[in-house]
Amino acid sequence: MRSFRWLSLALGAFLYVSLSAAEPAVCVKPAPGGTWVLEVRGQSFPCAVGRSGVAQPGAKREGDGMTPSGDYAFRELLFRADKIDAQRLPAAWKPRPLVPTDGWCDDARDPQYNTRVSLPYAPSHEELWRLDDLYDLIVPIGYNDDPVVPGRGSAIFFHVASPDYGPTAGCVAVSKAHYLQILALVKPGDIIRIEAAKPAK
Repeated sequence: MRSFRWLSLALGAFLYVSLSAAEPAVCVKPAPGGTWVLEVRGQSFPCAVGRSGVAQPGAKREGDGMTPSGDYAFRELLFRADKIDAQRLPAAWKPRPLVPTDGWCDDARDPQYNTRVSLPYAPSHEELWRLDDLYDLIVPIGYNDDPVVPGRGSAIFFHVASPDYGPTAGCVAVSKAHYLQILALVKPGDIIRIEAAKPAK
């Protein structure tokens, strides 16, 4: 009986840990007035999403200007070493400096669709080395990357917002100051949950 009891406790603890691990660390959700918030570890930050809002589950398509809804893992941290002191970034992220030849393929017909590529690159792509500050910090969100489905959307990032929190092309963005705070609260592999607004009745 004692062995069974301890086994039950051990299995219960394992089940609890497993279930807890699946819970999102970050949640992006609609807020009053057509705005959006990002919640993490009990804190709330204003954020920007796609210019066309957040897609209903499974509805995201390339070029639609929508942020995909659902649960996705944070991938690696990319940053501009010429603008951001690496010492300010949590070591758990193992930050990788961007270089001017970094790009991201958004051509659904190309075999490298929705992956980082080296420039120059003939198929349609995004340049990650920007003149503004929006890509000073980038964490690719694990949407449509395992496996990649052509046309379902690419280059969905967590990045720095414009000063006026203008809409993105489909990414999630916060201010640089808030971004640095959030990095200290999460780690690679943590889940970001993006909630779509409820359809109007």
